[in-house]
Amino acid sequence: MKKLVVVFTLLFVSISALQLFGAEKSAALMPYPAQVTFTSDRFVLNENFSVEIHGTPDARLYPAVTRMMYRFVGRTGLFLNTDFLSLKTPAENAPLTITVDRPGKVVLNEDESYRLDITGQHIFLKAVTDLGALHGLETLLQVLDSDSSGYFFKGCSIIDAPKFPWRGLMLDVSRHFLPMDVIKRNIDGMAAVKLNILHLHLSEDQGFRVECKTFPKLHELGSDGLYYTQVQIKEILAYANARGIRVIPEFDLPSHCTSWFVGYPELASQPGPYTIERHWGVFNPTIDPTKETTYAFLDAFFKEMSQLFTDEYFHIGGDENTGKQWDDNPSIQKFKRDNKIADNHALQDYFINRVSKIFTKYNKKIVGWEEVMRQSSSTGTIVQTWREDKVLEDAVHKGYRVIVSKGYYIDLMYSAENHYSNLVIPNDLKLTEAEKKNILGAETTMWAEFVTPENIDSRIWPRTAAIAERFWSSEKVNDVRSMYARLETISFQFEELGLTHKKNAEMMLRRLTNNTDVTALRNFVAVIEPLKEYNRFDKGKDFASYSPYTRVMDVATADAPAARIFQTLVNDFSVSKKTDSKMLDSMQSYLQLWKTNHASLVRTIRVSPILKEIESLSADLSTVSEIGLQAVDAIRTKKKLDAMWVVVSARMLQKAKEQRGQCELMVVAPIEQLLAIARQQ
Repeated sequence: MKKLVVVFTLLFVSISALQLFGAEKSAALMPYPAQVTFTSDRFVLNENFSVEIHGTPDARLYPAVTRMMYRFVGRTGLFLNTDFLSLKTPAENAPLTITVDRPGKVVLNEDESYRLDITGQHIFLKAVTDLGALHGLETLLQVLDSDSSGYFFKGCSIIDAPKFPWRGLMLDVSRHFLPMDVIKRNIDGMAAVKLNILHLHLSEDQGFRVECKTFPKLHELGSDGLYYTQVQIKEILAYANARGIRVIPEFDLPSHCTSWFVGYPELASQPGPYTIERHWGVFNPTIDPTKETTYAFLDAFFKEMSQLFTDEYFHIGGDENTGKQWDDNPSIQKFKRDNKIADNHALQDYFINRVSKIFTKYNKKIVGWEEVMRQSSSTGTIVQTWREDKVLEDAVHKGYRVIVSKGYYIDLMYSAENHYSNLVIPNDLKLTEAEKKNILGAETTMWAEFVTPENIDSRIWPRTAAIAERFWSSEKVNDVRSMYARLETISFQFEELGLTHKKNAEMMLRRLTNNTDVTALRNFVAVIEPLKEYNRFDKGKDFASYSPYTRVMDVATADAPAARIFQTLVNDFSVSKKTDSKMLDSMQSYLQLWKTNHASLVRTIRVSPILKEIESLSADLSTVSEIGLQAVDAIRTKKKLDAMWVVVSARMLQKAKEQRGQCELMVVAPIEQLLAIARQQ
């Protein structure tokens, strides 16, 4: 009975989303296209399905179509002809016709539009460039559906193009190194939701991650042997290019560069020796901007890196310079006085200006975090804003082009709804329409203090798919319930790309339970979330790069699934004008499950001491669930609650909000809501 009620609840949430979005738009399209018209037609997929390509696309389109065919085979089990397509592949009377006007360039502001028309007899995909065709193929994969008669594509006409030309994901590969397979599978995930910028944060206090032949001690001494060879970097660039994705490298300067100083301490503003930083935070080691030898070093370094990384843009960081090493260096203070440099901000301006000239020499343009903004306007540098909206507004007014990351820091463990509701261009900004065009787009950022190759996918996906919709689609596409309904399907489909956000969670649960029954722990994890923001730093644990990232909070996700569904039920019930017995039954089923779960989890904790840190939180889940059951019963029977019981229950609910094991119970608020409803009646 419990399982039946849970299934009903999931179905209810999905049906509600479709009712809000329109039954004819029930395909799990994400990001949602600019224009969609569904028809009653069906194109039935069978083993005669084939593709013909017309026009002059880049050669990348042929393997992309082959990959699409393999994904169709994987989903359907049909014996399609998935031999590798090429320019020599015959193009005669195939049911899918792709027409491309010209090869696409993987550069900023390239045409990425496409049109997809599906009738009962034919599928037409048309695009100006093959980049648009790549996006159209992903949409075609999302339109695939099935019923008892087989697999089919929904009849439709789709005209689509992105809202913003810069749609990125930043991966911090420095704090925790990410192997090649992690990079590649996440590039595939990006392509699936039409992101087009991979921003690699390649140097940090904790590691320098690229082979440098000019200054080999950078990677030899600054990486613990964990770095990408130049051959591997070229492999990443080619892999991304084949999917229409640009790769922007970031070498963070003048701070966040302790790893540089391990091999080259003469670059630093204070004498060494230096060692790789093992802990997290903002540290003082900073490049000396007053030495000419610094710029000679950087010139040679960026000459080599400019030849390796082919994109026209380079990210130089520029953030979080404490200035302490500069303040404590008499030579630097004298330089400031001699050159009439007022303060450390002005000294950083001097440094950025010198570095900019190096990049101009090698035909590269600079991107930097918002701290690279100088007092005067600069149209050459792209500013990446990450704090207040006022900074975004100021940057645009000064003439900068901007990419936005405020509200898209996925390492902070906020929900998909939180990020989805954050507009790239906030409505209250005082900008003209012309100024808004200087906001190129946005990037979501995956800082890596608390991620490893094992759990990073669960921190990126599926939330980044919802964020990708915010980067691609109109701000009018903003229904949260529809987003979650579609996100559930997209998340499942990501697994065919090798993403591990689902399967690795089960693996981690097995380890946490010492390979015993994971059911009770799975039930518990479904209602908890890790601490938000950077509160995890402040709870008595001295985290370092070698710390364990295999605890309960490392498997918990930002969108506790059962808690979110339960909250939706309570919200819907609270706005309904009548008592809905089916909704009460669903809530009661969840609460009964959580009430009894603790007894089972305690048996698991006895054989797996790593779980002791969440034992009291599990006990509180049982306690608050009993309060919820009493509230549901009072609502159902219209029974008046005992005043003293209400006071005691409120105290228990308040106690249950306290974090344990750096996790929080996410069902306390909806149970408080139920209690309030019971009291009001």
